[in-house]
Amino acid sequence: MSTKIDMTPMVDLGFLLITFFMLTTTLAKPVTMQLNMPDKTDTKETSPVKLSETLTVCPDENKVYYYQGIPTEAGTKLEVTDYSDTGIRKVIADLKAKVGSNFTLVIKPTKKAKYRNMVDMLDECAITNNKRYALLEIDPDTEALIKRSGK
Repeated sequence: MSTKIDMTPMVDLGFLLITFFMLTTTLAKPVTMQLNMPDKTDTKETSPVKLSETLTVCPDENKVYYYQGIPTEAGTKLEVTDYSDTGIRKVIADLKAKVGSNFTLVIKPTKKAKYRNMVDMLDECAITNNKRYALLEIDPDTEALIKRSGK
């Protein structure tokens, strides 16, 4: 008596697995956001940005601080909002509608801000169709303004 193994079910299973993995890999494409960074060798002059057309946003862990102007001036008023569509999105949209196409958003994350908070702010820029924004480290003057406000 000879021992003969029928390989047909094994081949069928192999093709099913190959088909499954091919379909799942082509359907799960990563979603990324285009972030253009300036070239370090680029020495072109940049145009100045007016403070009246600029909003500085400081994302924190659960809230967003924002202000217009220079943090060391006495008249600079710090406001607090959240990441909802009626929060920072409304603030950005309202100021952008008032200022126009020259609106610039300066993002300075606090030391307690998480990666997700930064991504949320970049998403808000994409949602509000804001093309002019800058990512900066938080400076001591802004940290002092946040501490002074007690919010």
